[in-house]
Amino acid sequence: MREIESQKIKEAVARGAIEACRDLPPEVERALKEALSKEDLPLARRALEILLENVKTARKVGLPLCQDTGIPVVFVRIGEDVQVKNLYEAIEEGLYLGFKEGYLRASVCEVLSRRNTGTNTPGVIHCEIVPGEELEIFLLPKGCGSENMSRLAMLPPSAGLEGIKNFVIETVSRAGANPCPPVVVGVGIGGNFETAALLSKKALLRPLAKPHPEKEVADLEEELLLKINQLGIGPLGLGGQTTALAVHIETHPSHIASLPVAVNIQCHAHRIKRIVL
Repeated sequence: MREIESQKIKEAVARGAIEACRDLPPEVERALKEALSKEDLPLARRALEILLENVKTARKVGLPLCQDTGIPVVFVRIGEDVQVKNLYEAIEEGLYLGFKEGYLRASVCEVLSRRNTGTNTPGVIHCEIVPGEELEIFLLPKGCGSENMSRLAMLPPSAGLEGIKNFVIETVSRAGANPCPPVVVGVGIGGNFETAALLSKKALLRPLAKPHPEKEVADLEEELLLKINQLGIGPLGLGGQTTALAVHIETHPSHIASLPVAVNIQCHAHRIKRIVL
């Protein structure tokens, strides 16, 4: 049994919270550059140039990529052979410390009174037990310009594959410029009401442009990306060829009488930090 000190977790989460808000994963930056290389529309090209310039500036001066530093979403995979005391408390303290030391905007508020908690906590924490003796933490600061554009539908099974495609494309089309495209589209299919929503958020953890391991699902990702980019919404809603950088799908077996589908949209600032302890 391997023991990990809660202080170590707290410090790693604090650093990760700051880094996630200040820098994009390399594959996201590459995707934006690739979109620029393919774009013909002058206004869309200029929008992509500004987004890439913003990435460089944030990295250089140590400021957040976006003023909306999001509600902190945390996915935890803890090995069966790992022992940790006060895991959730350590994560929450790390988030608070990171947002304080990084001068990141506190966006979390009490849902009814709308009073700001002042700490950008509590975060939204999902925990999964897996084999092994590692602790893996994904930090996903989720801005609500994109989060508010997300949707879930309990489709009848008769809707089939075409119903799934139509719902995903309609969701992105309705979102328009609101989620600051080019977006990353997370799709959860199956399970039940809450499973589909969680899968759609979990889909965003996969490295950009890494297809699903099952060919049928990977083919659907590719088809949806093509059709979404044919919508013409383009970077920041100014038109152009790239409305989405990627479509990631996760699935789960479902009930014979149900076809849950959830779409979680992420903005072009697809901020994510992976920590392994």
